[in-house]
Amino acid sequence: MPAYKLIIFDWDGTLMDSQARIVACLQCAAEEMQLHPLTENTLKNVIGLGLKEAVLSLYPQLKDKQVSHFADRYRYHFITANDTPSGLFTNVRHMLQQLIDKGFMLAIATGKARRGLEPVLIETGLKTLFHGSRCADETRSKPHPQMLEELLDEFGVMVDDAIMVGDTEYDMLMAKSLGMDALAVSYGVHDKADILKHAPVSCVDSIKELSEWLLKCDNY
Repeated sequence: MPAYKLIIFDWDGTLMDSQARIVACLQCAAEEMQLHPLTENTLKNVIGLGLKEAVLSLYPQLKDKQVSHFADRYRYHFITANDTPSGLFTNVRHMLQQLIDKGFMLAIATGKARRGLEPVLIETGLKTLFHGSRCADETRSKPHPQMLEELLDEFGVMVDDAIMVGDTEYDMLMAKSLGMDALAVSYGVHDKADILKHAPVSCVDSIKELSEWLLKCDNY
């Protein structure tokens, strides 16, 4: 098995089962702005992008002020108004603790904004398990590799010493453009066949398989 010092996780669709809630909140924002409705599959495929990039991908005709308004309404529904269930995938906490106990450094690279990630880290009790994180409003959105570059600099590790774990093509492309290994999970947002096009080092189908794969890696 390969050896890594740093494991970088995507959040939505990789550690948290939040697809239904994200889609519902996008639908609510679009309805409020009287935009034409889009299919659930179209909406879920933008999960992983920064919010601005996701909105423009869905509705490229919108002007800057409209994009900002859409984003504000989405955040309102996601944080305050929407009660669609959203929770960690089973055994995520146990997996992360095992990786910490083995000596790995853990980080997050997410399309969420900081004000979206911080509350959920606190609510789930996972904040203390991560050594660092990058959000889409702090750097360039996936699939640009800037958030990975910044995490490598922060931790002082080389690209070969880290691996990106994610459920979307954006995660795979981000890592690939930097020459970083990527491990795909098939239980999230994007179809397995689409993720495999980007040649991840492996693809796992459950948190159990993800945990087993990572725990077999050496951490120097």
